Amino acid sequence: MADLDDLRSRWCSALLAAREDACLPDPYRYADNLLRRWSEPQRRYHTVDHLAAVLGHVDTLAAYAENADLVRLAAWFHDAVYDPERSMNEERSARLAEKALPEAGLARRDTEEVARLVRLTVSHAAEDGDRNGAVLCDADLAVLASAPEGYAAYAAAVREEYGFVPDEAFRVGRADVLRHLLALPRLFRTPHGEREWEAAARHNLATELELLGPG
Repeated sequence: MADLDDLRSRWCSALLAAREDACLPDPYRYADNLLRRWSEPQRRYHTVDHLAAVLGHVDTLAAYAENADLVRLAAWFHDAVYDPERSMNEERSARLAEKALPEAGLARRDTEEVARLVRLTVSHAAEDGDRNGAVLCDADLAVLASAPEGYAAYAAAVREEYGFVPDEAFRVGRADVLRHLLALPRLFRTPHGEREWEAAARHNLATELELLGPG
């Protein structure tokens, strides 16, 4: 289970490093609001544990980013609004960032960058040269390269989040997602991701697709 006090400290470190004036509203209240969102009962995979994991991966990839603290803030917001029964979660999360971050003291240009990064997690298709985007997308997708037991837990948690979807409909939809990912020329855009995660992720995706059965 993620350490909530550690997460609060990590939020404050990233926000204080990114904003221009430290003498602004208490950063902890924003952390607490976000942590309440990440702890909502409908979540099974998109939880504080996922947030902590993504932040850890951003740390691993930080040297590739143009501004790692803005990527960290984007990680906090990228699934801050999450309802598996609704679409546009990323857009709603980006709008939340656009509202909250100026209040928290972030400059407009940096707020716009965070919101752009959040919206990028719809497709995870960072363009060549988008260093911040590559880091956030790779950090978010790193779970795909988990050890087999970790990947199985991830897949089971995703199924739980979509428990309202009948089995056959979920199987078809999930298989489409897996085929789409496997058809991409590459899953990871950073050198570390390509070197350390690409092969394992593709193996896990192919294995899950095979287990789902034909169709």
